[in-house]
Amino acid sequence: MTAGHDHYSDEALRSILRRCRTIAMVGASANWVRPSYFAMKYLQGKGYRIIPVNPAAAGETVLGETVLGSLDELQAPVPMVDIFRNSQAAGGIVDEIIRLRSDKHFQVVWMQLGVRNDAAARRAEAAGLEVVMDRCPKIEYGRLTGELSWSGINSGIITAKVLRL
Repeated sequence: MTAGHDHYSDEALRSILRRCRTIAMVGASANWVRPSYFAMKYLQGKGYRIIPVNPAAAGETVLGETVLGSLDELQAPVPMVDIFRNSQAAGGIVDEIIRLRSDKHFQVVWMQLGVRNDAAARRAEAAGLEVVMDRCPKIEYGRLTGELSWSGINSGIITAKVLRL
């Protein structure tokens, strides 16, 4: 992506969201008031398959998907891992992603809003993974398609037509 991870081009984010239609969400919650639940529900509504990963809720069902206890339990290739854990925990999760990368076909590590671990990002990139930090795929999808503008939020995109990823 970019050195320092302070800015991502719209085209780079759009490319990830187009390619990665299945996402493993580490830290997904069954609690409907948690941000991970909102993000999962929104992205499912946009046609993404979100596979929740949370050892504390393994075996439960969230929004029609069975919660896995770890990334190692994934049965199908998953191009993107969305980390809904804190910055410190992200380091260990990234190490797991790197270890499982070829077996699970991971391509992108996406760390949620407020989650930034530069050392983990460097390790992931050295292993050939793309990294996005301190961003939310739900928010970026809405911004890039103009949906945020419908709520009066300046998306930074000027157009009179509905955008598609």
